[in-house]
Amino acid sequence: YVMLLTLSPYTPRFRDRVSPPGVMIRPYLNGFAIAFNVSQPNTWQPYVDSMHHFLAAYDDKVQEEKNIECVPGQYFIQGGNDSEEKKACQFKRSLLQNCSGIEDPTFGYSKGQPCILLKMNRIIGYRPGAGVPVSVDCKVQKGNESHLRSVDFYPGNGTFDLMYYPYYGKLTHVNYTSPLVAMHFTDVQKNYLVPIQCRLNGKGIINDLNSDRFLGRIIFTLNIGK
Repeated sequence: YVMLLTLSPYTPRFRDRVSPPGVMIRPYLNGFAIAFNVSQPNTWQPYVDSMHHFLAAYDDKVQEEKNIECVPGQYFIQGGNDSEEKKACQFKRSLLQNCSGIEDPTFGYSKGQPCILLKMNRIIGYRPGAGVPVSVDCKVQKGNESHLRSVDFYPGNGTFDLMYYPYYGKLTHVNYTSPLVAMHFTDVQKNYLVPIQCRLNGKGIINDLNSDRFLGRIIFTLNIGK
């Protein structure tokens, strides 16, 4: 009982045992298979609706009201009492450019060039990349590499800026908005099931554990019909 009193609800008990992050994608509707026909809007509209719903919290106005502008390229270390509410950095959906849903409200799905969003799982106190931003790359997981000819990444060159870390936990980091990397699959082989692996790259990142397909990487399939 005495030990329980000494444990803070604001900080993890074993901060020295922080494991590297897993990742997740959006849209996430029917598992990790994204399949649609460009000529049939009813096959891709659910993905588009899911993206708009997910990105509502990232609307520029929402971010400007709730969060602050931070200094890019460095961790946002906040001192003070553990129980003090922490400030959160703005991540505006406009940063996602062609994958923001602003210019193209179908996120490329109407053209057979879908956007998929990648986010790292939140880990209290974690500082990814040891001072160098973690980046993302994607390739065909198995099969013909030419089936994936082009991927664009946003923001910038597909990195998670250091200013969004560390995360201080939901009790104090109430407005925290997880940074995203958008992957724009602009040239994928049509009428094929293309298995794709996207992974994090950076110091301390683990992305090759066969026993965990979500640790530092994610595997999904694209099947885009005409």
